[in-house]
Amino acid sequence: MDFTFTEEQQAAVEAAKAVFADVAPDGVPSPALTPGAVAEEFDRPLWATLAGSDLLGLVLTEEHGGAGLDTIALCLVLREAARVLARVPLLEHCATAMAVQAHGSPELTAALLPGAGRGTLVLTVAAQGRTGHDPAELAVTARREGAVWTLDGVHTAVPWAHSSDWIAVPAHTGDGEAVLALLPRTTEGLTLADQYSTSGEKFAELTLDRVRVPAAHVIDAPGAWERLRQVLATGTCALALGLGEAVLTMTSGYTSKREQFGFPVATFQAVAVQAADRYIDLRAMEVTLWQAAWRLDAATGAAGGPLPASGDVAVAKIWASEGVRRVVQTAQHLHGGFGADTDYPLHRYHAWAKQLELQLGPAAAHEEALGDLLAAHPLG
Repeated sequence: MDFTFTEEQQAAVEAAKAVFADVAPDGVPSPALTPGAVAEEFDRPLWATLAGSDLLGLVLTEEHGGAGLDTIALCLVLREAARVLARVPLLEHCATAMAVQAHGSPELTAALLPGAGRGTLVLTVAAQGRTGHDPAELAVTARREGAVWTLDGVHTAVPWAHSSDWIAVPAHTGDGEAVLALLPRTTEGLTLADQYSTSGEKFAELTLDRVRVPAAHVIDAPGAWERLRQVLATGTCALALGLGEAVLTMTSGYTSKREQFGFPVATFQAVAVQAADRYIDLRAMEVTLWQAAWRLDAATGAAGGPLPASGDVAVAKIWASEGVRRVVQTAQHLHGGFGADTDYPLHRYHAWAKQLELQLGPAAAHEEALGDLLAAHPLG
């Protein structure tokens, strides 16, 4: 088996490294010192640079002006973005564009994908549901009335909603089916209330009051929302991995220079063992991430094991949630009081790590989902 990345995937990584090389993690006020949002919107100059480097169209086909790459390539770029805490809706934008490309009507793809690839149109998705724990599609009801769907309900913690042009909203039809509606942010009956993430970003509570959506803007293909949710979860794992790797590198540099009793603290066994444990966490996060991304791209049902791809996604999210939490906690411990200094970027990574740990459900939620899958697909 060949576990190396393709030339195209490696080229995407190099392009991403070039774009993110000059991004400073402390480019906005500290979330620890800011009562509201650290900024009113995402990093527009960085967004323009990503567009100019063709990274926003990474997962779009050549027909839509993209590079035609896959989930693995997207995760490789997200990994680099998280190393510098890049404040852009790269995951939500690209994952939504993938769903529209795969399942959207010709009218919808023509309206969204050209602008999405150029970065002139920003997409996001409401994936947390009403509480952040229940299935997101249950938060909104969708009723079809001829050529129009009517949506009612509430989604919480919609990332970058105030700065996005279109929002993808999962909903349920009442007969067990999930649909995905694409709505302009200015749609009548759609309101946004300010919310703030753990990382200090401006999110939104989205309320839909008898919102009418043309049927051409609703994706009702079986499995479309579930696929989008899995891509979002896997991308979140990539963000957690990149963040964790940056934090461990930061910790290694600090403990190698910080001396106690005349020796660098990195040479003390207790410090070295804790750092080694976190390195093992990161390697487990990495292997489960690529397994999940490969299963999503392969789309071959039971290939790779008796469980569907959602099982691999659940395992990856369990490791990402638990692993990134342990990495930042150990980093804070090994930095001592310096780790809490708001002039030092570690506390920012800690805030982002907590956001990623809980995003799309904590480890316990994915353990429950994995248990249900194991019950439905006996390994024997």
